[in-house]
Amino acid sequence: MFQQAAQQESRRHFLRGAGVALALPWMESLALKAAPGAAKQASNKPPLRYALVYFSNGVEPEHWWAKGSGKDMQLGPGPAPLAPHREDIVFLRGLFNKQAVLSTSPHLGRMANMLSGGTVSLDPSDIRVATTFDQVLARETGGNTAVPSMVLGIEPNELRLEDGLSMIYGSCISWASPSKPATKEIYPARAFDMLVGDGSGRPLDRTILDAVRADTKSLQSNIGGGDKRKLDEYLESIRDIEKRIERAAKDERLEGWKPSLAKPNITRPGEQLPQDVPSHMKLMLDLMVLAFQMDKTRLATLMLNNDLSQMNFGFIDGVQGALHLDLTHNGKAAKTEAMYLKTNQFHVQQFVYLMERLKAIDEGGSSIFDNSILMLASNLFDGDAHSADHMPFVLAGRAGGAMKTGRVLDYMDKGDDNRRACSLYLSIMDQMGLKLDRFGDTDRRLVELFA
Repeated sequence: MFQQAAQQESRRHFLRGAGVALALPWMESLALKAAPGAAKQASNKPPLRYALVYFSNGVEPEHWWAKGSGKDMQLGPGPAPLAPHREDIVFLRGLFNKQAVLSTSPHLGRMANMLSGGTVSLDPSDIRVATTFDQVLARETGGNTAVPSMVLGIEPNELRLEDGLSMIYGSCISWASPSKPATKEIYPARAFDMLVGDGSGRPLDRTILDAVRADTKSLQSNIGGGDKRKLDEYLESIRDIEKRIERAAKDERLEGWKPSLAKPNITRPGEQLPQDVPSHMKLMLDLMVLAFQMDKTRLATLMLNNDLSQMNFGFIDGVQGALHLDLTHNGKAAKTEAMYLKTNQFHVQQFVYLMERLKAIDEGGSSIFDNSILMLASNLFDGDAHSADHMPFVLAGRAGGAMKTGRVLDYMDKGDDNRRACSLYLSIMDQMGLKLDRFGDTDRRLVELFA
């Protein structure tokens, strides 16, 4: 095991300095060859990544649809921000988890099992669901990277009870085991620390780039012009994230409700959460991009909000004085329905931002986007009706050339056994290098999805 790890380490390129090891992105100039006498290495083809951007409480049903294909694909108002990228997506309709439909808990019984298809225990003394497919992948393939999977969020885990059940079910989309959620990181600084140094909490008052300056100069003299530009862009992205983390820690604005005490009356703790929701989301997405670019992880999930979210969307033009939970439980009132649509569009815009960032990063003739499977999803369809009979899914990326995009795949009329969300997860795991006979509630794949 140690020898294998050492070999993996030797095939990676790092910038080093002052106890910091900064993994570099894929560069053509640094393509590694097999050691003499060793078996032939696979190739210098970039690895495949998977990322989920999750939003809670479903969609405004009337506005969530797509039809047609390619450049002629038409998108409803909900997914409309995807229109410039319609040829790069697969719009999925009709996939569901049977155990979510059967659950008598309209929220918590239909959220924690989204990525597993398992049964959520409704016994308050037994927190139990099922291991999610991203964590199955992390356990089986995560040894290829320093961070097996990156599990991120915006809102903290809630420990209160809702209808007699733990809100941990509503706070975690990734589960490392049936009884333990994967640790969700909501602090950008801590997520950043996972990607650099030894993860021991290096202070942010000294930049990573200063620490590795000498090694950077040496490297720049040994790489080609195209890779020099790539290195400059990469280092600039790290500098930008560092600056934004520092700014976020000093920003005392709050969205929505404001406490009576405007400023802390005790010494400020370090590495504060950003208090501006859009900035927080964007920063976490940038950290996902950086993690992929550094090849620190190939699996990432981001929860934009918890189930039963208390997030206030007053920062969106036209959305006034309403929590996300209230907007999604609107009784079809015209005014709140319109605001619900705006929150859906905002969530889609975050996914579009991720797509555009990944498209812009070259990996030797292809982009990280080309070498990724990206998923935008929610656990419910109609949030007001708590309907789990199908869920909104949008895929993007090229899966290394295996995924044909610009399509709408509708499984709604194919019968329960042929429209399981776990069929999607089995198909994704196949592409990521893990082939299972069965996962969750099915042994079938979505054969139309990948080549």
